[in-house]
Amino acid sequence: MPKPRDESQYGGGHEDGLSPLETLDPGTTTSVDALVRAMSRTAFGGRRLGEAADVVEAMVRDESCFRVATVSGAMTIAKQGLLLCEMIDRGWVHAVVTTGALMTHGLTESAGMLHFKHRPDMRDEELYAKGYNRVYDTIELEKNLDDVERLLERALADLPDDTVLSSRLIAERLGRHLEKHAPGRAILTSAAQRNVPIYIPAFTDSELGLDVAILNHMRERDGHPPFPFDPFLDLEDYARRIRQHERLGIFTIGGGVPRNWAQQVGPYLEILRTRLGSDEPVRRFRYAVRICPEPEHWGGLSGCGYKEGVSWGKFVPESAGGRFAEVFADATIAWPLIVRALIERFEA
Repeated sequence: MPKPRDESQYGGGHEDGLSPLETLDPGTTTSVDALVRAMSRTAFGGRRLGEAADVVEAMVRDESCFRVATVSGAMTIAKQGLLLCEMIDRGWVHAVVTTGALMTHGLTESAGMLHFKHRPDMRDEELYAKGYNRVYDTIELEKNLDDVERLLERALADLPDDTVLSSRLIAERLGRHLEKHAPGRAILTSAAQRNVPIYIPAFTDSELGLDVAILNHMRERDGHPPFPFDPFLDLEDYARRIRQHERLGIFTIGGGVPRNWAQQVGPYLEILRTRLGSDEPVRRFRYAVRICPEPEHWGGLSGCGYKEGVSWGKFVPESAGGRFAEVFADATIAWPLIVRALIERFEA
């Protein structure tokens, strides 16, 4: 028989370093920041979102920290692109890793084209016939994508024939082209104006990638050599920037290739050091925030959870000062709240 517990030994919480929770009072939260701070003192997803805002704030306030944003999913067609613009424009992000699809849909918007709300009563066969490409509950016009192909062709038109392409170079050229010919805010424009590199690791898995392939066919038809594409130029450019900073932070929407590609830089430098004897620095992400509804136990979380990532040499352990936050939520709900809350904090 277990001995009865001695009630005189019951803890009161405070002496063990436990933080008391507070009831969320909507009547006293007069700003988005106040709401998010209040949520951090509640529970479940609300607490995770509030704590994530705190980690992002700490990351941004750490002036020695090189901050990387990785974004996957249909965030631009979902009209979240200006959130990333805001983070770039305010200097919160120093490099972006994303998907070609996200940049493609952002390009159509940047060039003044429209996306539309999907009508559920329209069958997908009908959508195809009309040139309406469905992305979940939203429509991208096939005509838009035709226009993007011509925009890309113009952006790369004056490159020398011996140019070797990379996704960073293509993104920069597109940003410079938009800056001249499509005034207005856009991810590619903001990145180009502030010399923030954009890397698209799975570049050929996108309309932009197909457009470059088509462009090369057109060049061959017209008697010009096709542009070679070397993805390792992106890897080495990214690694070069990472080497220059001892403190790193990563802000992630979703998962996918962008997330793991950005995270694997620590193991890459370590492999160079141990297998080749190179004089490489140790680099780990000290701050990390992810917004994604995908939990680890389904096995679909690309790039692993942050604690698991410690075992791969990607992150500083929490015991050594690492700060992590994972928000299991739809990014179109959580991301705007975090960005708005941080704007209010930095403008206060």
